[in-house]
Amino acid sequence: MSMGKSLFEKVWDAHAVRELSNGQTQLLIGTHLIHEVTSPQAFGMLRDLGLKVAYPHRTFATVDHIVPTDQRVQPFADPLADAMIRELDKNCKEFGITYFDIASGDQGIVHVVGPEQGITQPGTTIACGDSHTSTHGAFGAIAFGIGTTQIRDVLATQTIALSPLKVRRINVNGHLRPGVYAKDVILHIIRQWGVNGGTGFAYEYGGDVFDRFSMEERMTVCNMSIEGGARAGYVNPDETTFAYLKGRRYSPQGAEWDEAVERWKGFASDPDCRYDDVVNIKAEDIAPTVTWGINPGQAISIEQKIPTPESVPAEEKDVTEEALAYMQLPGGEPIAGTPIDVAFIGSCTNGRLSDFVEAAEYLKGHRVATGVKAIAVPGSQRVDVLCKERGLDKIFEEAGFEWREAGCSMCLAMNPDKLVGQQLCASSSNRNFKGRQGSPTGRTILMSPVMVAAAAVTGKISDARKIFGVQELVEV
Repeated sequence: MSMGKSLFEKVWDAHAVRELSNGQTQLLIGTHLIHEVTSPQAFGMLRDLGLKVAYPHRTFATVDHIVPTDQRVQPFADPLADAMIRELDKNCKEFGITYFDIASGDQGIVHVVGPEQGITQPGTTIACGDSHTSTHGAFGAIAFGIGTTQIRDVLATQTIALSPLKVRRINVNGHLRPGVYAKDVILHIIRQWGVNGGTGFAYEYGGDVFDRFSMEERMTVCNMSIEGGARAGYVNPDETTFAYLKGRRYSPQGAEWDEAVERWKGFASDPDCRYDDVVNIKAEDIAPTVTWGINPGQAISIEQKIPTPESVPAEEKDVTEEALAYMQLPGGEPIAGTPIDVAFIGSCTNGRLSDFVEAAEYLKGHRVATGVKAIAVPGSQRVDVLCKERGLDKIFEEAGFEWREAGCSMCLAMNPDKLVGQQLCASSSNRNFKGRQGSPTGRTILMSPVMVAAAAVTGKISDARKIFGVQELVEV
């Protein structure tokens, strides 16, 4: 009797062109997403080799990393940013690639634009020159970030050479407590297995919690799979997936829709498939989680104290000392109460409509603390429109946040949104590396959007459940 297959195996097998002599697989890339930062050199290589883009209809472009979120009139103040955006425009025109530019009304962070346009679909392979491409796995796709030479390969051949991955199934069962969000789930997972725990793996997320999660919540978790060392993260496609995709611009229409849904269902992992590892987590064990260090695995619950070098395993002592020195945090003290300078809600992790809806719900009637700079940056122009239709921008502005235009913004600060000096930022983004937010001495503490809102109004890292009065729900 043959064993069932996981979604990873099914998608891999469906896209395998051939096995190469070095043991890698030549893999067809169903969808290729590009942006302005990692693509110019790849197009340059194509020209040097006299090659065309093999399947331009499979590549989609947008600008996100370098675009300013306040003053959008070109030319941009930064000449490098302006040159990058003009280069992308030229490349897309020359090679016939669909381009969601600022004037289109569809521009945004590449990992927000793909899903909302219906470009991201189950059962396919997706590649992009950006590490957080794992986001698209929320739809039951195998999605991963690639480097510039691989971008060239995909443009020229629609394939890349890759080694197959092992699959770790992560089940989260039970009910999340009030005030605990998808961001807390993934920070909890990375905290448990570390930033290298997923090396060589794809993470398959499942269980009650993921079954109930919206697509946007699934995207938040898959987005940060890469921070746990995994090459990809995905959720099996289900009715939630199909309902999200129905009617979107690039989704199949009419009779083709019904055929697509049946095909997509077939990619879900079989009940009798074999995983290389299975992990079970109780949802009730997850608390609002924040980072304290210089990688996303250095995290604790909001109720806990910052570790000391003596309290961690011997092999983590040095990096703990390094992190505490850089973050200027006292080991052994509570993380709650740490003063902040900046609050940022946005990024490909938490810059979608539901993130702003949730934060706005709690921000109503509150004001950003004196001396705190707070910015809210929608992940796409479409998210911006949807937020404004609901009046969310006004709620944020009345609370003292600046409401910005769509882009990556302060997540990685390749644009004017940067920390200054040793400022400490409460951020809904995905990385807290040294200098990540634009200042070589700037400090980042990662958390959910609602926790950022709580930090913004108190001026310090705070438990949003206490600040906003989130009560335990009573089942009736």
